[in-house]
Amino acid sequence: MKTLFRSLMFYLALLPATIIFCLISVVILPLNRRLRYRVVIQWSAFGLWWLRITCGLSARIRGTENIPSEPCVIFCKHQSAWETLALQFIFPAHVQVVKRELLFVPFFGWGLASLNPIAIDRSAGAKALRQVLRIGKERIDDGWSVLLFPEGTRTAPGETREFSPSAAALAIRSRCALVPVAHNAGVFWSRNALQKHPGEIQLVVGPALSAAGKSAAELTAEAQAWVEAECRKMPLHPGYSSSDGVQS
Repeated sequence: MKTLFRSLMFYLALLPATIIFCLISVVILPLNRRLRYRVVIQWSAFGLWWLRITCGLSARIRGTENIPSEPCVIFCKHQSAWETLALQFIFPAHVQVVKRELLFVPFFGWGLASLNPIAIDRSAGAKALRQVLRIGKERIDDGWSVLLFPEGTRTAPGETREFSPSAAALAIRSRCALVPVAHNAGVFWSRNALQKHPGEIQLVVGPALSAAGKSAAELTAEAQAWVEAECRKMPLHPGYSSSDGVQS
């Protein structure tokens, strides 16, 4: 009951904050993209702070020394909404590949659109992949990293599904590094669940993988193997904490 109450408190403040920030995102649309990015991600900063205050959920982040100084493709495990917030403060400015229909969600979609994501129709198949490669390369050439969730949708902790080669194909086309990211956020904030469990999420940024001389299938397999191996080392139940971690 206590966990449910604290989770409700989290949403009671997050909802008005979302509306306010999304209205702001509309007002600042005439500003340049990087300035809009710095403003809009403050909603994520508030969300992570309020999550820690209300639900007692923090994070231990490791491997940030592996993040390259130049734009890259971020290849991240997808388990919850938490990583979409937290990665904005772990990696330099980046855009995300998202489902097109998210842009039509009232308020939330306005804020998301202000961040200039790569919005795709996932049912479009090869056309969607071409769009990711074309726009993704443009973003990388312009100095932005690109975040992709290769599983395509959120996956429960301990489970896996086929990884799309889109992220690897973009890294190859853009001649940049692919950076794998593993975490266990879904243990504490699971898909479509109201309750947020207290504890400490683990997130690890892996070594940047070179795309040179590799096929998309080979690079995807290399990144997936690293991500899944790291995830297997992480707790699959709430309540874990570490005194020497870095909190989000």
